Amino acid sequence: MKLNVCIGSSCHLKGSYNVIQVFQKMIEENSLHDKVEFSATFCAKQCQNPGITVSIDGDKYNVVPETAREFFKNKVMPFI
Repeated sequence: MKLNVCIGSSCHLKGSYNVIQVFQKMIEENSLHDKVEFSATFCAKQCQNPGITVSIDGDKYNVVPETAREFFKNKVMPFI
């Protein structure tokens, strides 16, 4: 699974660093290093949307730092 978090200017200001921290912690806590290819990407061209743009295998979602853990549990964990 490819999991990407946008770190473009807009997403950076909205808290992408915090989302990255949560995702990294979740990957480590659940020993998913070999199942999740996690990376940051530059502008995903979704700046008009609320939250930080996160993509899972190309599907884009908007996540706020406060819901990052819940998003990971609901959208990543069931599919690995």
